[in-house]
Amino acid sequence: MKQALLVIDAQQELIEGNLTEQSVRHKERLVENINAVLEKALEEQAAVIFVRDLDVANGEGPGFEVHSGIQVPTTAVTFNKKATSSFYGTELLPYLKDNSIEHLVIMGCKTEHCIDTAVRAATVNGFDVTLVGDGHSTTNSKVLKAEQIIAHHNAILHGHYNVDHFSMVRKADEDLFVPTHNNYR
Repeated sequence: MKQALLVIDAQQELIEGNLTEQSVRHKERLVENINAVLEKALEEQAAVIFVRDLDVANGEGPGFEVHSGIQVPTTAVTFNKKATSSFYGTELLPYLKDNSIEHLVIMGCKTEHCIDTAVRAATVNGFDVTLVGDGHSTTNSKVLKAEQIIAHHNAILHGHYNVDHFSMVRKADEDLFVPTHNNYR
């Protein structure tokens, strides 16, 4: 089975914050976990894909780039997006299909926006998904604390399905590239 690690919006300014936006919750742990899973992806010869949001830092400069603490492999592919969905208006879906990818491991920011949308869109588009439960983050909203948002999404996206494909939530220290989906079909 061909697999890919999809790291969404793990950009410098989004993770660290700026003058008007706060940093994401547990930013140091997020960066550490992304790096740990990147190592696993390379060991398993999984494709590594980064998606960057053009709204972050107006799509330019150091704030727009992948966080400086993340060790981006030279083999990584990067797509830029204008929408919440990593699949909308990008070449992500054709890339995944052309490379016969069947399983996506997803990490990044922000939980309730681009991560939630990517997990749901991926299952609809024919992929099993492993969401790294301690590999995505967000900021406080007007209604909920970041911890609550993360916990809520980990709960609702674990077992989320679209008939043939679904998502599982697992921790960064697990064998993420040994999918467990078939145990639940």
